[in-house]
Amino acid sequence: MKRLWALVAVLFGFGLLAAACGGGDDTTATDDTEPASTATEEAADDADDSGDSAEADEEPAEDSGDNGEATGDFAGTIRIGAALSETGKFSVEGKDSRQGYDAWATWVNDVYGGINVNGERYAAEIVYYDDESDADTAANLIQRLIDEDEVDFLLGPYSSGITTGASAIAEANNVIMVEGNGTSDTMFERGFQNLFLVATVASDYTKSGIESLAAKGATTAFVAYEDTSFPTAVANGAIKHLEDNGIEVLGVETYPKDIQDVSAIMTKARDLQPDIFVGGGHYNDAVLFVNSAKELGFDPDGMLITVGPSNPKLVEELGDDVDGVLGPTQWEATMAYEGEWFGSAADYAAYYESLFGEPPVYQAASATASALALHLAIEEAGAVDTDTVRDALRGLNVDTFYGPIGFDEAGVNRSKPMGTIQVQGGEINVVSPDAAAVSGLEYPISGG
Repeated sequence: MKRLWALVAVLFGFGLLAAACGGGDDTTATDDTEPASTATEEAADDADDSGDSAEADEEPAEDSGDNGEATGDFAGTIRIGAALSETGKFSVEGKDSRQGYDAWATWVNDVYGGINVNGERYAAEIVYYDDESDADTAANLIQRLIDEDEVDFLLGPYSSGITTGASAIAEANNVIMVEGNGTSDTMFERGFQNLFLVATVASDYTKSGIESLAAKGATTAFVAYEDTSFPTAVANGAIKHLEDNGIEVLGVETYPKDIQDVSAIMTKARDLQPDIFVGGGHYNDAVLFVNSAKELGFDPDGMLITVGPSNPKLVEELGDDVDGVLGPTQWEATMAYEGEWFGSAADYAAYYESLFGEPPVYQAASATASALALHLAIEEAGAVDTDTVRDALRGLNVDTFYGPIGFDEAGVNRSKPMGTIQVQGGEINVVSPDAAAVSGLEYPISGG
């Protein structure tokens, strides 16, 4: 069923129940609603079509959590809200994020048996709206989730630009937001008490990749990035890591949001003949960078692009043209992470694929880890009030399928390192850091 722009998904017991979605062209939510299918329902249909089933992978998760299956007899419901990009520029990443949240909600209700609050089990319910990839719309929807839907907690949207405003609304209303896909450093320099990030901050996205390229002999670089919050934080961090590793930055170019043509930037880069090109943006920007480089005959020895290379969709879309390209990753299924909940990274990936018929990208894993961190804090607190759960989040120190999670005073998970992948022969392989690598870094890339 085609989604309208406001959606409510209720994930309850063994069933996944669809709630309501609002219609209209306004940038804020309306009260007009009609039944809508959920991403989880559609993904389950896809999995059924491919021969997979959710039940097939419940056993590994039960073994790792050992808390029994849901009986449907819950003491109550903990309501959680999220504004995500179902449409617009971030619809690809928004879909991955929503499926990550849905994976947790399905697991916690159907496999884990509900959130344990002082010995009583509570169902998790997630209320969704489509922010249309727009920051103002997201901020309005967060306010609606708080005022009208009366959610207890919030999970974050996709992108730093959208999360910045959304988290400000949460903070002003003293509602906790846990997130994994808004990583700009500046968000965590505002002194907020209710914003928590399970992922690595943007300034360190390129750190392990640049260190590996320097070790392979790269000496010069060109940097291009979108002039918005997240890409700017990534680029500033990249420039620092390049300089720290003795790599000369030959040029830096910025470009506006929603750019459609990067040929002028890539021409400048080509003419400077850097060893490596570093691109900071989002999925669509990665497509533009790779296509433009091919069209212009720009063949650096290495390309490191912020978002896109770790997503199998990019490999499917660009084929051999993306071979050799590097990208940061918060998480991959091959990493040696594991915990009591969901089991190992590979176990989580298998469970996710059983639900949605496709493997999880790191944005999805980050979303699941965000919901899991909130879940564990609620259990540790034994309550759902903001102050007690906030204290529990600050004291959290756990190993999970996503890696270690432990928050500093600013609400950032400083425990987890960032990884780097490289597309090699159509496969996405982790190449750094060494502890997580499954393949060696290829440099210079073929044809460079």
